[in-house]
Amino acid sequence: MIERRVRSIVGADGVLDVDSAGRLEVAPRSEAECALLLSAAHSERWSVRLAGRGRWTPSDAPADLVVSSRRLAGVIDLNPADLVMTAHVGTLLADLQANAAQEGTWIALDPPGTSRSLGSVLATGTAGPLRSGFGAVRNRIMGLTFVTADGRIVRVGGRVVKNVAGFNITSLLIGSFGAFGLITSAHVRLNAMPAAENTLVGQGPRHNLLGSARAILATGTTPAAMELTRDRSAWSLSVRLIGSETAVAADRRNITAATSNFDFNVLDGESSADLWASTGATTDATSVTIRMGSLQSELETALDLLRAELDGDANANVSVSVLSGVIRWSGEARASKIQNLRNLAAERGWPVTVERAPWEVLSRVGHYGAFRSGVGRLVTSLRSVFDTRGLLVTPLDKIA
Repeated sequence: MIERRVRSIVGADGVLDVDSAGRLEVAPRSEAECALLLSAAHSERWSVRLAGRGRWTPSDAPADLVVSSRRLAGVIDLNPADLVMTAHVGTLLADLQANAAQEGTWIALDPPGTSRSLGSVLATGTAGPLRSGFGAVRNRIMGLTFVTADGRIVRVGGRVVKNVAGFNITSLLIGSFGAFGLITSAHVRLNAMPAAENTLVGQGPRHNLLGSARAILATGTTPAAMELTRDRSAWSLSVRLIGSETAVAADRRNITAATSNFDFNVLDGESSADLWASTGATTDATSVTIRMGSLQSELETALDLLRAELDGDANANVSVSVLSGVIRWSGEARASKIQNLRNLAAERGWPVTVERAPWEVLSRVGHYGAFRSGVGRLVTSLRSVFDTRGLLVTPLDKIA
């Protein structure tokens, strides 16, 4: 019954897979097909899991229907004069960057992982090192279109900077993991292509690297990114400078003077870009990715807590955006370990978000865990507006 109804909407080529239990994975080709699919699911009470290319949502989550955005791909409009691009969410971020570069612009988004689609970045709210200099994902999105769980098409925000109508709904959807509907397209803020780029890279003990980072910030320099990373047992600090040739040269001199007792290697142009392209690429090799927020002044303590609770996995990778205080951990971890970390972090006011994990883990701990007093009721109320029958399978909060 479900398969026949779905095929009548998306066609035979729109059905990507049918498992042994009869559950379908489908990829609609248009916003209208998305609306018809979700409207049918609403009327028939089918549970639905929203997905992109299947890397950042749990493929084992139970649902009658999986709706993928992978065929909602392509640039709708690119206006370099207004520094805005409108694109479908199934488009790979690398393809969007290539289109932007042809017009002398770029997108200040560098999420962890490889082959990320725009939709996966929006749904998970996953920012990379460039968050430090350019803000969170929501700061890069001026508006979007989404389809609610009952098939309504909703457009929020605008495509020019001065238009902030619907901003709160846009922010609500970014990082909601598909809890309120399927995002189909977005207006993405662009930046002019920088004239120069340098990256300073150094290795050493974690404490020394954080000390160097503090010395750099004391100069008044604000790098585009400042990332402390650990690959197995080795720590390194990478500082990315972007701007005019004069500004980059001045920042580099200030940093060198402030860290004269520290040995930095300087990468420029393609070497710098290649380094940052590889940052976070190993995330895909793990099944669990967690991000934890802390104050910049508390990073040492936060990292010690993370090591005590989760570093039984010797192959785990750790990255720290020093300016924003965001720590990302990728490895293998049980739900009980994550929950214990979350409880201890909550005592200090540090949020812990599970960006990706198998369903067995997510169904126990949720993406965000138990909400603070009053917030849970608000989120539940908002979900009931966009998903009136509670059919979208997204464990935002703790289930068990």
